Amino acid sequence: MRKFGIIGLGNVGRTVAYTLVTKGIADSLVLIDKDQKKSRAEQLDLQDAQARLNATTQITTQNYDNLKDVDILYISAGDIAVSTNSGDRFAEFKITSAVVKEIAPKIVASGFKGVIIDIMNPCDAVTSYLQKLTGFSKQRVFGTGTFLDTARMQRVVGEKLNVNPRSVEGYVLGEHGNSQFVAWSSVRVKGEAIQDLPEAKDFDFDQLADAAKQGAWEVASGKGFTSAAIATCGVSLGQAVLSDARLVCPVSGYSEKYSTYVGLPAIVGKNGIESVVDLPLTDEETVKFAKSAEMIHDRVAKLN
Repeated sequence: MRKFGIIGLGNVGRTVAYTLVTKGIADSLVLIDKDQKKSRAEQLDLQDAQARLNATTQITTQNYDNLKDVDILYISAGDIAVSTNSGDRFAEFKITSAVVKEIAPKIVASGFKGVIIDIMNPCDAVTSYLQKLTGFSKQRVFGTGTFLDTARMQRVVGEKLNVNPRSVEGYVLGEHGNSQFVAWSSVRVKGEAIQDLPEAKDFDFDQLADAAKQGAWEVASGKGFTSAAIATCGVSLGQAVLSDARLVCPVSGYSEKYSTYVGLPAIVGKNGIESVVDLPLTDEETVKFAKSAEMIHDRVAKLN
């Protein structure tokens, strides 16, 4: 029995739910939202779709007790308009930290024993706070982090070199936000270091990194929110946990060195974060990572 839960049914949460149900990934799904009418509406809409699907998902709503035997719990509350208007995901922190204060005790009281994947913004700071208030192990609580930002980098590089983005490997690291950076030393295109490619010798790498970073704001300003890409990232990470894929990917994981969650490469498997990957970085990249992690740490430390 593959059982999922989602707290927060905005544009991202309901897209995660739609994906889990229509792709036959979830056998059972728990939907929770502060708006009971919304969770009921999403339940009915997904149930109505199932007569035309090849799989069936049992869907319940608004009951934290049903989280007890959930394998993967997504937290996706927030207000993206606040971030979009300010150009800074930390603008949502007051909202999402309040959500964490409200839901963390309820999750703990349910007897939940699974893995939490945080999608809220600012992802790294909220994930740190969520882990602290639940008291769950740092393995069992992690965020989508720079998994999506890395996909955006892959798209931008793929378009520039006219290759499929899946042929691009590498990492965007640090905050899922303005202090993120592309670790160009890690980027490979069809197996070859991008900085060794003849066609890339005149690339403006800073401009490429900025294009990847700004992609989020272009989507959000154009349609009012982001949903498809981040939901896909969340579902992919959930599948990696359920299948014990031991997938190496960038997520918001805990850095012992900086005492905070931050976008870094990790191995994702049945226990959540199985281990953190020690990626060799250039001196410049190491400085950027340190600054990003320290900023996140300092912002979380200001919370009561």
